[in-house]
Amino acid sequence: MNDLPNTPEFSVSELAGAVKKTLEGAFGRVRVRGEITELKAYASGHQYFALKDEGAKIRAIIWKGAVARVGLKPENGVEVIATGRITSYPERSEYQLIVERLEYAGVGALLARIEALKVRLAAEGLFAPERRRALPMLPRVIGVVTSPQGAVLQDIKTTIARRFPTRIVLWPVPVQGEGAAEKIAAAIAGFSALPAGGAVPRPDVLIVARGGGSLEDLMAFNDEVVVRAAAGCTIPLISAVGHETDTTLIDYVSDRRAPTPTAAAEMAIPARLELLADLAQKAARLSGAMSRTAAGARLLLDRAGAKLPDLPAILGAARQRLDDRGERLTIALPNFLAGQHRRLDNAANRLRHPREFLVRGRHDLAVLEHRVGAAWPGYLRTAQKRLDGAAVKLAHPGERLAARRNFLALTAQRWQAPLPGRLREARVLLDGLAARLDSVSYQSVLKRGFALVTNAKGTAVSAAAKVAPGAELKIRFADGEVKVKAAAQQGVLPL
Repeated sequence: MNDLPNTPEFSVSELAGAVKKTLEGAFGRVRVRGEITELKAYASGHQYFALKDEGAKIRAIIWKGAVARVGLKPENGVEVIATGRITSYPERSEYQLIVERLEYAGVGALLARIEALKVRLAAEGLFAPERRRALPMLPRVIGVVTSPQGAVLQDIKTTIARRFPTRIVLWPVPVQGEGAAEKIAAAIAGFSALPAGGAVPRPDVLIVARGGGSLEDLMAFNDEVVVRAAAGCTIPLISAVGHETDTTLIDYVSDRRAPTPTAAAEMAIPARLELLADLAQKAARLSGAMSRTAAGARLLLDRAGAKLPDLPAILGAARQRLDDRGERLTIALPNFLAGQHRRLDNAANRLRHPREFLVRGRHDLAVLEHRVGAAWPGYLRTAQKRLDGAAVKLAHPGERLAARRNFLALTAQRWQAPLPGRLREARVLLDGLAARLDSVSYQSVLKRGFALVTNAKGTAVSAAAKVAPGAELKIRFADGEVKVKAAAQQGVLPL
């Protein structure tokens, strides 16, 4: 029995359709805050996930066509605000959210996510100061990674053209929205991989720039893939994202951080006029330093020259002394030689022949022998008389007188006995020395057939080479000397 005869009856499909119409009509577009979970990306390009909080969970879908427009890349565990339409899936009797846009749930959540990534990358050493490289002074090519629309690119081009016109290579990328981080990272890696001398010139310095915006607008430059691409870039990189107060993670890994894109261009290239002014100033300083150095050196040379003596005068005086010494030497040398010859002649005249010394020695020895022989008997007789007289005066001649007589007798015998022998020994020794002296004298050499050759001055001539042709010579033999004259050829001629 039916208790509710007036209740309408629905099929399952009809009920599901009615519920779907009711949900879509009652809620329409909604904003739902929750944490992303159960994220799945299918090969079709659709993305399925769930939003949950402490008490409930709702299914969510991002269709393939809306993925690029949702504003950020969904990740598990991230709290977001999803904007979309409420609808149902009748086959499972589930209601779900068709997401058209995703936003981070508040600045606090974004900052916490950025801070966590910053701590992790810093632990890897990507923010170390020693990784920073110096910028080239005059880059020939400047690479720019930014959006081709907007004022950022125009500011960079204008600044470079004003300071020092240089070639600019642009790699256009979106600077926010879905896929912007991947494209920025690809642009940085692409510039870094360009070969030197290729069709596309490799930049000497790279500028990654974006204008100001909210934290959500700058999130692409806080993405891990962009930070790692900047850290691995082989080209010196300047980051210029946002305004001066804006800071993104790419600023920590770049070689220089510029507060604005215009400041980045000023960092990348010096001002030509400033370079010219600096060059002129350094040239002036260098010229002045060289002038001062030359003036100082000239002053030192002048002072040194003033202290130097008059070299020509010194040389003239030395030449005069040399001439005077030479003239005096010419006169003095013959006089010196003549004086030496005179002294030698005087000494030769004073010299005695060894035979004279021998004869005189024999004569003195004979005289001495005669005197000793004549005086000794008289001395003995005188001593005997004294002894006899003393004996006569003594009352008792004693044994001492007898002993005295015996002593005198023995002494006389000793003196008489060895004296002739000693004289003979002295005579033999004297004769031996006389024979040796006579054997080494030049007279003995002349007796053996040799001759002594002297020049006109009496100097001995010891070599034929010293004899000039026509020179007068003396040849001394044992029995006399002969005067000769040297011939023009070999040999001598008697005078």
